[in-house]
Amino acid sequence: MALQLIGAGFGRTGTLSLYTALNSLGLPCYHMVEVLQNRANRHHLAFWRRVGHGQPGEPYPWDEVLGDYVAAVDNPASCVWRELLEANPGAKVILTLHPRGAEAWYESTLDTIYFSERMWQFQLLAAVSPFARALGDMTHHLVWQRAHRGTMANRQAAIDHYLQHIEEVKAAVPPERLLVYSVDQGWGPLCAFLNLPAPETPFPHVNDRAEIKATIGLINLAALGIIGVGALGLAGLGWLALGAGRFRR
Repeated sequence: MALQLIGAGFGRTGTLSLYTALNSLGLPCYHMVEVLQNRANRHHLAFWRRVGHGQPGEPYPWDEVLGDYVAAVDNPASCVWRELLEANPGAKVILTLHPRGAEAWYESTLDTIYFSERMWQFQLLAAVSPFARALGDMTHHLVWQRAHRGTMANRQAAIDHYLQHIEEVKAAVPPERLLVYSVDQGWGPLCAFLNLPAPETPFPHVNDRAEIKATIGLINLAALGIIGVGALGLAGLGWLALGAGRFRR
């Protein structure tokens, strides 16, 4: 199944709302949640990890992960929007923008999905969890280094790159095949672009910030648990050593 719509917008630009909207329009859509939460896609993380360690522009068997979808938005697919467009020359491109601008996008990203880079607790978890290690490695190389070019630690550099990315997409995609879109615009521009009737139901506005923050809380608890187990183990070794010394005397 060829892609009909390719998302070029960064994560935290309304991509979850767009993903929900496209699915409701009958367009099976790919999103990071399909990597992390769809049990049928267990092999996808390893695929995107290989992509992250490859070179920009390198072709991959995209159907291996996208074959059941006609649209792809959000990380990790948006990180390779150029490659996906080359592989699907008939597809349209949608560039999602944060409704409140670049500064709000940066704050949202830093507060949520950037946890894999900024939290020592996640790094500790990755040291003992193969899944966390694979996720952190994939996002580091593909999302934060390739797509964001290592700018996220510097607020102004990240915002400048966000704005530069918008211009790069506009320059690369013919205007008749590109929709620059904010989810607060609702169904109208999206359905007109896709040549589909607009539903009578309200446009879905979905924000997973609370869910991500809950995940971050669980990561903190897991890290404390690892530290606690490690401390108990060291204490046990200390008692064993002390007991062995007494036995030798």
